[in-house]
Amino acid sequence: MPFDPEYIRTVLRENFEDAKTRLFEPLMAIHAAHLVMLTERGIVSRRDAGALARAIGAVDPDAVRRATYDGSCEDLFFFVDRVIAGACDADVAGRLHTARSRNDIDMTMYRMRLRDEILALVDGTIALRRALLDLAAAHRETIFPAHTHTQPAQPTTVAHYLLAVVEPLERDATRLLAAYETTNRCPLGACAITGTGFDIDRARTSALLGFAAPTGNTYASIAAVDYLLEAAAAAGVSLVGLGRFVQDMLLWSTVEVGYLRLDDGFVQTSSIMPQKRNPVALEHARGLASKGVAGMQAIASTLHNTPFGDIVDTEDDLQPLVAAAFRDAARALTLTAAAMAHAGLDVERMRSRATLGGVTATELADTLVRESGLPFRVAHAIAARVAAASDVTPADALAALVAREARERGYDVHWSGRDVTRALGADEFVAVRRTPGGPAPEVTAAAIEAARHNLARDEATVTTARDDLARAAAARDRALQDLSGVRSQGTGARKDDTASP
Repeated sequence: MPFDPEYIRTVLRENFEDAKTRLFEPLMAIHAAHLVMLTERGIVSRRDAGALARAIGAVDPDAVRRATYDGSCEDLFFFVDRVIAGACDADVAGRLHTARSRNDIDMTMYRMRLRDEILALVDGTIALRRALLDLAAAHRETIFPAHTHTQPAQPTTVAHYLLAVVEPLERDATRLLAAYETTNRCPLGACAITGTGFDIDRARTSALLGFAAPTGNTYASIAAVDYLLEAAAAAGVSLVGLGRFVQDMLLWSTVEVGYLRLDDGFVQTSSIMPQKRNPVALEHARGLASKGVAGMQAIASTLHNTPFGDIVDTEDDLQPLVAAAFRDAARALTLTAAAMAHAGLDVERMRSRATLGGVTATELADTLVRESGLPFRVAHAIAARVAAASDVTPADALAALVAREARERGYDVHWSGRDVTRALGADEFVAVRRTPGGPAPEVTAAAIEAARHNLARDEATVTTARDDLARAAAARDRALQDLSGVRSQGTGARKDDTASP
């Protein structure tokens, strides 16, 4: 029965165009792995397997990608199935679909694509962490005022701030790699939903496709979508954090603040205002991150309240959204990393603002407690009075103010102007904060070293994952070539002509 033209126009054609771009390679890998397993288990004869292997090898990827959907088949699977059948006997071609369904094929393809998308996001977190750690190492002693509630709060260092951004990025990588492990399980062999009566080897196809292991319950293999939600959630968390950092950097780039200067390759001028250096790369990164967050939320919304089983809501129509959301996320991360890797900071401007607005008052109060024995609440009240005047009042006058305020509260404090200057100094403020995680340069130096260790660890994990996928692909190609006869000599392969069931 021919498909309705409107169904073709609104659904089938678009799904076919997406699938031939994104899912062709996973589909062909599944064909190869499944055929190898069926042959090894004696379910398909060596003779038929050879013909099928040659037919699979003869499928021209470029021709498939050039193909125009004409409504004569439902989707990419049936299109490729027809191509394979055209390259060998139709009955022989039909044996390839033994002990599998489009259900488990689809879920396997989606997981294979998602693996790549997750690793691309981890790459993005690694690139951004590396750029920020390099910048932090160069600015362990660059002081500037940190803000709370958008108001100047306390002096800190650029290194301390950047390490605060790196730390959740490390957790982002951990979450994404955990999602990768969840995703890296192979549904092939679950068939429609209950498995099969054929004596298949799910572990073999899983290994040939680069998965760590097969999925468990065959029903869940088809119905469960938690692996995708886990990946989307991890990506969404990362993008929210990224957006907050980028927002800060855009503020730093304003003329009014003037801390950050992007390299010329990441800015654009105005069509009418020649003085403009618009930080458009960061604006694009912010926009992409926001799109990515929306996409991750849309994934969850699409999956919400769908039946627990095979259903198209979670398949063809969802996959372009998944691809777009993860692509936007990866673009946002890598663009931000590139921009920050070439960014410059105005050290003097940052330092000049490190003591404005009484932002060192906390240390003044702390020093009154440590050196003069005042209760903190009393010291806090005195420091508040001093902070209000510290930007315009000479040091000796501030010392007299400290003494007077203390005396009014029943305490004697004998400070010189030098004592007040020291207590209100931004360098002193930072230097004494040696608690773990603090801004003192020796503390941030150790933190940078630890963060670089974590970075190397995650890089190694990603490299191992990709190496595993590459080894599986090579093993799968060799096995298919052996079946096709290209590398049959010297393999010791059994050549029987046992009839297929």
